[in-house]
Amino acid sequence: MAVPENRTEKYARVSALEVLLKDLNGNLTGANEAFLKHSEERFSKIFLMGPHRSGSTLFTQWLANTGLAAYPTNMLSRFFGAPLVGAKIQQLLTDPRYNFRNEILDFNSDINFSSDNGKTKGALAPNEFWYFWRRFLPFEELDYLPGEELREKGNLAGFRDELNALANIFEKPFAMKAMIMNQNIPELAEQFDKPLFIWIRRDPIFNIQSALEARKRQYGDINTWYSFKIKEYPELKSLDPLESVAGQIAAINRSVEQGIAALPDHKKLVVQYEDFCQRPEYYYNEITRRLIEQGGVSAEQVPEYSGEASFSNTNRWRLEEYSQEDAERVYQKIVDHY
Repeated sequence: MAVPENRTEKYARVSALEVLLKDLNGNLTGANEAFLKHSEERFSKIFLMGPHRSGSTLFTQWLANTGLAAYPTNMLSRFFGAPLVGAKIQQLLTDPRYNFRNEILDFNSDINFSSDNGKTKGALAPNEFWYFWRRFLPFEELDYLPGEELREKGNLAGFRDELNALANIFEKPFAMKAMIMNQNIPELAEQFDKPLFIWIRRDPIFNIQSALEARKRQYGDINTWYSFKIKEYPELKSLDPLESVAGQIAAINRSVEQGIAALPDHKKLVVQYEDFCQRPEYYYNEITRRLIEQGGVSAEQVPEYSGEASFSNTNRWRLEEYSQEDAERVYQKIVDHY
């Protein structure tokens, strides 16, 4: 994704880190390829879909805490060009099986349920892993390509093999945000026999508010586009911010709904954010049932649920620039249009 240069200071990229990571990952490429010999699909892949600011980070943190699935950590994200090497290093530094006389325990920390525009803190906290995705996707002006063009120009088979090998190293299903392919779900789904697409859906009015707030945090105003440039971006980018974001949320939800429509039930799950906050264990059981049914994990490998009983959701109107009634009116206008 092309990133605007007008980020606020807090969210600005660290150029020295970018250079270091590029150099490191470039030199680890050969070692990474050596681990690709174990790229058969043994475990399920869990792909989280839906709009930004829909509760996906909270859901990812919760899922990581259950122990059911492996996931891209902040540590692993540093190895976006050589994640199989990174996975081995992560195991060496953090896996209790390899702990020698408590020499290295610094990286082990609990995963909390806080985040900042999708960013988490802690070596083993979940990471969005977009640099990894972009190695395989030929997206340019937009974060979307028609299906045939993506199959022709992208390296979807390479993505599949590395992700399978990652899951095999951790010996668990692998869960990750996949919103970068909200509008290319069929092309992603056909790469795997055992995928589970989870559509995280939030009350659109509060989803809109949260997306506008994210713009303000990231760029200092609500006018600058935030998140992936969907295929509707050219028509939406110059609209009034409320109309732009409302159209963005509506278009993403419409694309995900269409993208998962043809998938069998054991390969998809709709998670309503507000309901998830009330009863997360229900969704844990729904996920595990599907993974077992598709053969992506055995019943014996599923941990007993020991996570949170509930979460407090953040659906309260806070925005000063627009009222809740403004958001409801604009969103309804967009829905009626489609």
